[in-house]
Order: sequence, then C-alpha cells, then structure tokens
Amino acid sequence: MGRAEVGSRCRCRAVMRERGAMADGFDLRDERWIPVRLVDGASLRVGLRELFHRADEIVDLELPVPPAASGLLRILAAMTSRIAAHDGVRLDDEDLAEDIHGWLRLRNRILAEGRFDPQRVNAYLDEEVPKGHLDLFDGDRPFLQDPRLRSQCVDGQGRPNPSGVNKLVLGRPTGVNGAVLFGHFNDADPVPVPAAEAAWHVIAQLYYGPSGQCTPRRITTVKPGNGDAGPLRKSVSYHPWADDLFTTLVLAVPQPGMCGEASEEEEDACPWEAQELPDPLGPLPPMSWPGRVLTGRARHAVLLEPSPDGRSVAQAYLTWSTHQPPHAVRDPYVIYDMPKAGGEPFARPADASRALWRDLDALLLKGGGQSRRPAALENLPRTLRTGLRVRAYGFDQDGQQRDSAWFEATTPPVLQWREDGPQPEVALRVGHCRECAELVGDRLHFAARLAWRLSTEPEVDPAAKVKLDAKKPGPWAQAAAARYWPAAERVFWDLLAEDSRQDDPRPRFVTAALDALDAAIGATAADVRVARARSRARAVLNGLMQQPGPRKAATTLGSDA
Repeated sequence: MGRAEVGSRCRCRAVMRERGAMADGFDLRDERWIPVRLVDGASLRVGLRELFHRADEIVDLELPVPPAASGLLRILAAMTSRIAAHDGVRLDDEDLAEDIHGWLRLRNRILAEGRFDPQRVNAYLDEEVPKGHLDLFDGDRPFLQDPRLRSQCVDGQGRPNPSGVNKLVLGRPTGVNGAVLFGHFNDADPVPVPAAEAAWHVIAQLYYGPSGQCTPRRITTVKPGNGDAGPLRKSVSYHPWADDLFTTLVLAVPQPGMCGEASEEEEDACPWEAQELPDPLGPLPPMSWPGRVLTGRARHAVLLEPSPDGRSVAQAYLTWSTHQPPHAVRDPYVIYDMPKAGGEPFARPADASRALWRDLDALLLKGGGQSRRPAALENLPRTLRTGLRVRAYGFDQDGQQRDSAWFEATTPPVLQWREDGPQPEVALRVGHCRECAELVGDRLHFAARLAWRLSTEPEVDPAAKVKLDAKKPGPWAQAAAARYWPAAERVFWDLLAEDSRQDDPRPRFVTAALDALDAAIGATAADVRVARARSRARAVLNGLMQQPGPRKAATTLGSDA
C-alpha cells in the first residue's frame, strides 16, 4: 500500500469521526453499530461508511444475532449494487442486466480493483440517499421505519399504544407467559436496548418477524391487529464467503434475471432510497432487481422511540405493513425444495438440529430434481472458487409466533467441487455419502424405538413384527441420534478425502450407528429382555449391508424422522 493510499484512508477516517461527532440522532452512516473483524484479528464496530471504505480489510461480520446478519447482508448487497462500478457502469445497470455475460465481465473487473472507491461510497451515502433516511431516529423518515405508527397505533381514547421494547428484541419474553430465553425482562419494567442493537433487531424483525396477532393499526375505520410472517421466516440462507468483505459483498449482488427483473418503467428503490412512504392499503410495487428483491419484501412496520439522550431505545411499535398477497420471487440465498406431491417450490426450512454438511449436496449439485441450489452460487468466478466457503444463517421457527433457535455456520472451501465445475465426481460423491448417512440415520431412529418397545413391554413377541407407537418413541432414539450425527459428520469428511473416495460409505456409517445405539441403551446387557432388544435392533442396522445403497446422484432432502 502506497503512502498516498494510506493518507487517503486516514483522511477518510478523520472525516468519519468528525461527521459522527457532529451528527444528531443515530446516523447509521457514521455511528459504530456493525461488529466486524479485521484481517489482523482485531474486532471493532463500524458504521456503513467505514464498512465500505475498509471492506478489503474486513474478514468477517460479527453480529451476535444471525437473523440480523442475514438481513444486513441483503441490505449491504443492495447498497453494493449502487456503489460498485467500473468506468461509470454500476452493477445495478438496467441496460447491462439484459446481457448476463456483459454483467459477469463487469463484476470481474470490479473484483479486480480489490476495494470500493471511497468517493463512490460517499456519493451514495451523502447524495443519492435522501437526507435523514439512514438515521435510526430521524423525525420524518427513520431508517427502515414508519413514523405514521405514532398516530395509527392508538387505543380507543386515541392514546399511543406501543408494542413495547421487549416485542422488538428477539429472545426477550413478552406478555404474561413469555418464556425467558436470554435474560430476565418483563413488560412491567422494560429495559432499554442500546441503539446499535436496536438496529440489528429492526432488521431481524423485518425479515424474520412472526405472523398472527400484533399491535392493532388504524388507517381507516377498521383496526386490524394481525399480520403476515416476514419473507425469510423459518428459513436458512447460504452466502458465498470470501477472505474479505469486499469480495463477499460483490458476489452477494444477485445476478440479473434470476431473482426479479430490472425495470425501466419504475425506479428500483430500496426503502431508505424512496422519497415516499409505502401505501399500506395499496398494491405492492413489482419485485424489481436488485433493490426490491433484497430489501422490499417486508410484511411488518416498525417504529423506535429513543431515550432522552438518543443512545438507546425506550419504546417500540411493531405491527403489520401490508395485507396484500406477496409477489412470488426467488430469494437468491436459499435452497428451494419441491414438494413430493408436486406444486410450488418452498424454501428449505431451518433446523437447529441439522448440521450444515447435510445440505452440502444441495449446494453443489446442479439440481433440477427435488432441490434447487441458491442463485447466489451460480456463475461464481473460476479464479475464486477454490477459496470460497459458504456461510449459513438460520432461524429455527414455526410459521407463526414460536422461535426455537438461531444458528450460524461456515463450510470449508467446497465450491470448487460443484457438479458443473472441474471435479463433478466429488459433488456426486458428496450426494452419495450424504444419502447414505441419512438412510442409516433413519434406520437408527427406527431401531432405537424398536429396542425400547421390546425392552419395556413384555407382552410383545420379540420374534413377531412389531408395530411402533409414534407417540411413545422412548428416550433411546433421541439419545442415539445425538451421538450418531456428530460421528456421521466426521465419517462424511473422511470419506471425501482423496484416498477414501472409492470406499463404500455404508459400513462406516453403520458402525457409527451401532456405537450410538449401544451408547444410548447403556450397559444393561445383564437384563435378558434388554439384551434381546439390543440384539434385534443391531440386526436391523446390520441388515443395511445386504440392501442396495442409495443412488449416487443424490438431490433429495433427507430426514431424521
């Protein structure tokens, strides 16, 4: 790095500090609200301006709330499409969108530059985005919020009827019977949340918020108090992940034609770019590429009330934003599965008990059968594939109100194994091994339930065919699965080593399942009934060795059940 470049970056940081000190409210351009890790291992928080200025120095996002990180990446990708340019042509150029090869060449030229142009970053944040729209507490257009909620969310006497700050923060209990997940909070004595963290939860709510009952919102004489689920609810997102954030963000911009179309008739405006607030009762604008596809599908409306010092959030409104049917659109970062009975594809649901490696074949194989890999993983630059990993952000939820767990995981560099890459046989091997693991896991689940039934109900004839009660699985099935799947993951990666790619995977997985079964049942062989039950359950697992294995080109989603 030359002296001129170092001096330029120092001046940029001085401008950031000056603007941050002079700013009113909580300006997300310069307030330090995004946790990141630098290439030297240092952790710090940055604002949007510093994040884009130093994206080539940042190796990771460190948001402790994965749903917020997932939503933030979509927001940053939309901003990247406006900022990233070469010779004056931006990644969101609507004319170039009709030429996918030309668009890919433009992306390669931008990647070759290695960093975002600071002048382009400042021009977008300071000039192209209307004043105040990136301020969390702006009086007229707070970031991703609707100031009309102050007058529309009211009680019968016309007094403000906020939802409460606990309703905003994922993991806090709300109401009388709310479960305590990450802290002791209650609606009678709410604890303010720091402004930076409130921004995370606004993003998470807009993408993963619940359906059903919410704070009523009166616009006409009708006062509905229910809403729809966020566009990413109960899903898991997969992002190509590079060694620096600059490359990650450029690759995150969805390719034209795969997830919405460029519109020449209507501006592709993100919520913070639009001059007017959306009409809650009017028709939804088209899901244009790339801004609205990434940031324009929210089903919730939010408004934050700051504390007197403006450094935290003391109160919040959370309600519905529209009741219009959502447009059908393909999210670029999710796996889509086809229903077995036919119909429209659906986003693969997040499951906190399902390790990331069990989705690896759906990320590598071309699909066309039961699954369809994320559009963001298509047409990746060949020069980068050997080093690219996959970052997953998931939120295990039901379709309405219940949240179970969120998770984050990153694969090793595996994208060079894609089926349409230089080593297609490895992608097929991944699918074959994964299906073998699922087949053995299903059989282990059955065998453990069978052993429990035979050992606890003496009237059952151990030699006859046994009908299992789904409502009485017993404790051994869950205990065996908890031991089997971590062991199966180790076997899976061992089978992908170059010197093991010709080995039959079934014996290794069956051995892992037998060990898990024995550990779950425990050292109770002195009991004759348990010993017989164990012997029959082991025979069920060993029977897999005499059966044909799963097909090698695997594209279906397995199950533990």
